[in-house]
Amino acid sequence: MALAPAIADQVARYARTADTSMSKAIAALVRLGFEGQENRKREFFRKLKANLANDDPSRQDQLVDEFRALILGR
Repeated sequence: MALAPAIADQVARYARTADTSMSKAIAALVRLGFEGQENRKREFFRKLKANLANDDPSRQDQLVDEFRALILGR
């Protein structure tokens, strides 16, 4: 499978900056992506637990927006 040209250019720049091969750069970026995903999940559950303890119906929309942002990364 090939990378899209724009992504390949970004990976190549990262590889040059990190003074490593393309394959090692891809592996590092994938690892960072997985770590970021795990961090977002941990943050989601931390906030969920904290907010369930403080169940305030007037904040429900705000909480939904915060949780959506954590899950989707937006």
